[in-house]
Amino acid sequence: MRTETSQAAVPPRLPPIAVLIVIAGLGPTSLNIFLPSMPGLMRVYDTGYDTAQLTLSFYLVGLGVAQLGYGPLSDRFGRRPALLAGLVLYLVGSVACVAAPTIETLIAGRVLQAVGGCSGIVISRAIIRDVYDRARAASVLAYVTMAMVVAPLMAPTVGGFLDDWFGWRAGFVFMVAVGVLTLAACFLLLNETHTPRKGSVPQRGVWEGVTALLGRRRFHGYAFQVAFNSGVFYAFIAGAPYVMIELLHRSAGEYGLWFAVASAVYMLGNLVAGRMSERVGPDRMIAIGTAVSLVGVAVLGAFYLNDMVLPATLFGGMSIVAFGNGMSIPNGISSAVSVDPARAGTASGLSGFSQMAVGAGISYAVGFLLMETAGPLVAVMVFSSVAAWCFFEWGVRRG
Repeated sequence: MRTETSQAAVPPRLPPIAVLIVIAGLGPTSLNIFLPSMPGLMRVYDTGYDTAQLTLSFYLVGLGVAQLGYGPLSDRFGRRPALLAGLVLYLVGSVACVAAPTIETLIAGRVLQAVGGCSGIVISRAIIRDVYDRARAASVLAYVTMAMVVAPLMAPTVGGFLDDWFGWRAGFVFMVAVGVLTLAACFLLLNETHTPRKGSVPQRGVWEGVTALLGRRRFHGYAFQVAFNSGVFYAFIAGAPYVMIELLHRSAGEYGLWFAVASAVYMLGNLVAGRMSERVGPDRMIAIGTAVSLVGVAVLGAFYLNDMVLPATLFGGMSIVAFGNGMSIPNGISSAVSVDPARAGTASGLSGFSQMAVGAGISYAVGFLLMETAGPLVAVMVFSSVAAWCFFEWGVRRG
């Protein structure tokens, strides 16, 4: 007869990588697939674009804030129950969007979609950390990130065709179908991975892990390195369309092509992280990736100071940043959720929330400051990259 100790020592079965990719990409894909349909809402609901845009703004708020809840809940009750509950909530929100009779109902449905869909972002990271050590988790996260980048990039194209052929509700019908298949796959294929660990601290409350992690300098170092390196990207997507289309007088199509190049380079950085993180070590990969990103913003700043802001120089500098981010961000996420393995879910939620919060603040700053030159965009990108390096130095290397 096996004892409780021997049962706890049995490692959890490895989850299918394909399922982790799908649940991690569900929230971002649902965000992007609806973008081509937003202008049409003004005619459908007889409303202004500012009101229609709330379907995007409130989605982002829900996607960020809900991450704070899923992490502690998955630590307390298990990864599988928290994920399945989130996917059910996602389906309820998606069906509400399909049937929405008013713009207010649609906005409410989008919030439910976001709150449910973000469960996969948080819990996929925690699951990976449950079944792999820190170095291996960084490699797996890099491959998952590389694969899930493709879906959000393709989503606006798919959403545009669905809107043209069947109307704006078709995108939500498609995501309902995806949600049903995802829920079924998770129910059948994804087992519980959050097993008790020897020496782990007992969980006396859902928010106990939050205060414990927030008191750790090392966690801040990893989490804010990820947040501010991601912030360079958020600054770019907030300001680059304006610079390209309004200041450089280029087409939206040309912007899309250049952006695809930068995204491909980011995926290349993910591939390097996936192949090298176990051999080199997560901390060294973070240091190398963050240094590469600093070089990228420095190159971009040099081009701006020499009045050489062109599509090639703008996206050339960003591609260097993207390559560095592809190496540093998966390793930073893996390290953040490894600070206290017993609270990997809580760490994943806090890290994800910090990414969204910093990204939202930086995006707003770029939009507020951007006027007749690319200077504010370059300055905010430099600031965010330097902040990422400083947090890593302060929290990890000197902590």
